[in-house]
Amino acid sequence: MSKTPDTTSGIGPGIESGASQPDPRRWKALVFIALAQLMVVLDATIVNIALPTAQQDLGISDGNRQWVITAYALAFGGLLLFGGRIADLWGRKRTFVVGLIGFAVASALGGAATGQAMMLGARGLQGVFGALLAPAALSLLAVMFTDGKERAKAFGIYGAIAGGGGAVGLILGGFLTEYLNWRWTFYVNIPFAVIAAVGAYLVIREPEGTRNRSSLDIPGVVLSTLGLVALVYGFTRAESEGWTEGVTVAMFVASAVLLAAFVVTETKVKSPLLPLRVVTDRNRGGVYLSLGLAVIAMFGLFLFLTFYLQVVEGYSPLKTGFAFLPMVVGMIVGSTQIGARLMTRVPPRMLMGPGFLVAAVGMLLLTQLEIGSSYAGLILPAQLLLGLGMGTAFMPAMSLSTHGVKPTDAGVASAMVNTSQQVGGAIGTALLNTIAASATTSYIAARAAGANDPRLLEFQGMVHGFSAAIWWAVGILVASTLIAVVLVDAGRPGTGAPGASSEDGADAETKIPVVVH
Repeated sequence: MSKTPDTTSGIGPGIESGASQPDPRRWKALVFIALAQLMVVLDATIVNIALPTAQQDLGISDGNRQWVITAYALAFGGLLLFGGRIADLWGRKRTFVVGLIGFAVASALGGAATGQAMMLGARGLQGVFGALLAPAALSLLAVMFTDGKERAKAFGIYGAIAGGGGAVGLILGGFLTEYLNWRWTFYVNIPFAVIAAVGAYLVIREPEGTRNRSSLDIPGVVLSTLGLVALVYGFTRAESEGWTEGVTVAMFVASAVLLAAFVVTETKVKSPLLPLRVVTDRNRGGVYLSLGLAVIAMFGLFLFLTFYLQVVEGYSPLKTGFAFLPMVVGMIVGSTQIGARLMTRVPPRMLMGPGFLVAAVGMLLLTQLEIGSSYAGLILPAQLLLGLGMGTAFMPAMSLSTHGVKPTDAGVASAMVNTSQQVGGAIGTALLNTIAASATTSYIAARAAGANDPRLLEFQGMVHGFSAAIWWAVGILVASTLIAVVLVDAGRPGTGAPGASSEDGADAETKIPVVVH
C-alpha cells in the first residue's frame, strides 16, 4: 500500500503536487453550506418542542405522535448513503441545491398540514431531501478546502454548527412555539433554504475531476436503505414497546441480515455504493465509531435535561431553550478557538481523545442532579464542559471523516459520518430512555408505600432515572475517548505517517489535493 505524504496537516488528505489553486469564492460558499447544515441539524430538535401543540391541533393520536419524529429519522438515516453517492455521481453542488429546494417545499407542506397524514408525509419528505443535502454539504467542504490551515478553520465552523445546532433548535423552537405558532417551526426553514440555495447556485464552483462517473449500485442502495431503516426503526420501537417485543426483535434481525448482505454485495459489485476501503481505514473507522457513540450520549442528555428543566423545574419552552446556551457557546469556542487553532499542530487523536474526556467530566457533573439543583452551580458548568469537549473533538473528527478518500468517494464518506450520528441518535434516545424509565419505576416501587406526597415521589423517581442513565452516558463518552486514542493514528503535521491514509496503489495520485503555498 503506497503512502502519499501530507506536509500540511495530520488531518488533511494527501498532497498532489502542482494542484490547481483553490476557488477564490470558497469562503463565501462556506457561509451558505453552514447555513444549510444549521437548518438540517436544528430541524432534528426544533419540532420536538412544538410537538405537543401540533398533536392537539391536528388530532394526532398518542400512538402516532412519535411518528412525527420517526418519519424524519427513518427517511434521513435510511437514505444517507444513497444521498452521498448521488452527490458523487450527479455533482455535489447540484445535489446540494436540489436538497435545499426539496427541504423548503417539504417544510412548507409541514407548516400547512391539515391532518396527521399530511404532517407525516411532510416529515418523511424532509428526511429524504435532508439525506441529499447533508452529505453534499460536508463533501463540498472536503473538496473545496484543501489547504491545512484553511481546512481547520472551515471544519471548525462546520463542527460548531454540527454539534451546537440541536441546542439552537431548542431555543428557536421554544421561541416560535411560545410567541408565534407551532407551524413556524416548519416555515422558518423556508428562508434558510432559499437563501442557501440561491447563494450556493451563484457562488459554489465544484472542483474539476471530483465527480464519480461509475454506475449506481442498485442492489447496494436497496439493501443499505432497508437495513438502516430497520435498524433505526428497531431502536425507535424498542423505546416505546420494549426490547423483547416481537416486531422490535424482528427489526433488529432483519437489519443484521440486510446489512450483512449489503457488505457481501459491496465486495462483489464493480462500482459499490460504499467502497469498503472508506470504512476499513482505521482513521475514518475510528471517527465513525467514536462520533456515533458520542452522539448516543449527547442525544440522551438533550432529552433528559429538557424534561428535567420543563417538567421538574417548571421552565417554559423558551427558557428551556436559553438554558442550553452555555453548551452552544462551549461548542463554538471548542471548535473554532481550540480545535481549529491546534488542528494543524497536533495529531487529531490529541484533540478528539481529550475532547471526549472533558465532555465525559461535564456529563459526570450531571449525575448529581436533584430536585432544585442550582442551574448556575451545576447545570451551567456541566454544559460548558460538555460544549468545550464536544466542540474540540467534533472539529477534527469532521475533517478526518473524509481524510485520504479519493475525491470521487467524498460524498459517500461524508454520508457515513452523518449515518453514524443518525444511528447514534436513534440508539441514544432508545437505550438511555429505557435505562431511565426502568430506574424510575424501581425507585418509585421501592418507596411508594411510605410516600406522603405522590407527586414529589414521581419527580424524585424521574430525576433518579435521569441520573442513572447519565452514568451510562459518562461510560459511553469514556469509550469514545479510548476508541479515538487507540484507532485514530493520523500523524502530526509534517510527518504524514503513520496514518497518511492513502488508498491503494495507482489511485494515490487522485486524492483530494492539499495545495502547498
